[in-house]
Amino acid sequence: MRDTVDGPRSDASAPLEGFTVAVTAARRREELGSLLERRGARVVQAPAIRIVPLDDDAELLAATRDCVQRPPDIAVATTGIGFRGWMEAADGWDLGESLRDRLSGATLLARGPKARGAVRAAGLTDHWSPESESSAEVLEYLLERDLDGRRVAVQLHGEPLPDFTDALEAAGAEVVPLPVYRWELPEDVTPLARLVESVAAHQVDCVVFTSAPAVASLLELGERAGLADEVDAAFRTGAVMPACVGQVTASRLERAGITTVQPRRARIGALVREVAGELPARCRTIRAAGHDVQLRGHAVVVDGDVCELAPAPMAVMTALARRPGVVVSRADLLAVLPGGGSDEHAVEMAVTRLRGAVGARVVQTVVKRGYRLAYEPEAGEKDGA
Repeated sequence: MRDTVDGPRSDASAPLEGFTVAVTAARRREELGSLLERRGARVVQAPAIRIVPLDDDAELLAATRDCVQRPPDIAVATTGIGFRGWMEAADGWDLGESLRDRLSGATLLARGPKARGAVRAAGLTDHWSPESESSAEVLEYLLERDLDGRRVAVQLHGEPLPDFTDALEAAGAEVVPLPVYRWELPEDVTPLARLVESVAAHQVDCVVFTSAPAVASLLELGERAGLADEVDAAFRTGAVMPACVGQVTASRLERAGITTVQPRRARIGALVREVAGELPARCRTIRAAGHDVQLRGHAVVVDGDVCELAPAPMAVMTALARRPGVVVSRADLLAVLPGGGSDEHAVEMAVTRLRGAVGARVVQTVVKRGYRLAYEPEAGEKDGA
């Protein structure tokens, strides 16, 4: 058995070998991509958003002046970058000292460690932070208190939080939203547009999201391209796995009934580990000709050895594995080859290359009928690793 690319490799230290993972992050995308590549993934970079600071925005300036003139009783910091940006903008307007003075008399809540760090860096004291780092737990904490007539300043993290702010207002609070920055589509949407097409065609195995606006941007571009249904189906069926850094990021997909993969703690490293554990576990493993054969996005794992395949032999392997043991005709295999064509010799060439990678006995020729996997159902077929 040999690999059609570089020779077989063990997947023990590279659990994402054979998978293509798309990264939509705007910030820390190089770090996230490197962590995935170290685990063997083929990474596609497709930034879905860009951050537009609002340091000269009239809405934020008005909200900041409001907080100085009528200090909030409670202030919620949802992100570190957002809270720091607010303090920097206030300094630029010569309101920084007055704002910090007013906030020092308020109850300050931080959604997570980064927000807490930004609060402390501003010389302020945070009073509480949830272990889950979720906005839902912050909201639950607030609703357990008497909010009637209380002013609550909420630093937004790139988009409105209607579920959060509406619940506070329903409890009697006066909410002061603070739009510290907003998200927009990247100036060059070409990589994201290509990713939308790849998701619709099931040409990536996983899309990693680190912010809710990135999810919204990808779905918006899918609608513009007329591929909204295909993208939704790819995520909904699990053909493409959506992985989100936390519940806030996942909320748009989860509300649409799409199951996402999330780490227990909203950290990039934890997200990568979750992806590295979940993707291989979702793959089908077939027993054929005495070998355990597992299909991945652009590779086959045979008895633990990763064999990367070119598109044509991978298409043949996928078609044969769809119904293991059943004969697939040359015409049907020709139909799934990339680029199409009418010459069945292309099928024979793809099968030859496939056998060179997975072993000659794994793929059987059935004279005048086609090909099939040397499937051994009595040995026990497995779903997952």
